[in-house]
Amino acid sequence: MRAALSAIMLAASLLWAPPSLAVNPAEILKDKVLETRARHISKGLRCIVCQNQSIDDSDAQLARDLRLLVRERLVAGDSDQGVVDYIQSRYGDYVLLNPPVKLATAVLWLGPVAFALIGMFGIAVYFRRQKKLPLPGGAAGNHKDSAS
Repeated sequence: MRAALSAIMLAASLLWAPPSLAVNPAEILKDKVLETRARHISKGLRCIVCQNQSIDDSDAQLARDLRLLVRERLVAGDSDQGVVDYIQSRYGDYVLLNPPVKLATAVLWLGPVAFALIGMFGIAVYFRRQKKLPLPGGAAGNHKDSAS
């Protein structure tokens, strides 16, 4: 009982814990406006190592390098879109958490839909086959009872 209560308390504390951000204090810019812009940009860029995390949330070394690159470009005077364009030109559309819809990224956008349709088709085929199978103890079972 005590172990179950401890497990529930641990799970609850993990649910209510604030998310840990991977940005190190040494990375933070002194200019609050530039830092806010950097954080906004970083939340839209994908960590190539972690894949489904933004570089703002990732602890990977590559994510750190990209965060520093974002800040360097902002300090150099680039616009927000200029920074994103620069990183996108170096790493491709995959680095964006929301890649643009175009022929090259069609798999990213249509892949989940295709998998869902394939799954629904498979389920439909499964249930159709289940309907056609004879029930155990069906006609043969009834015939045996009538012979007795």
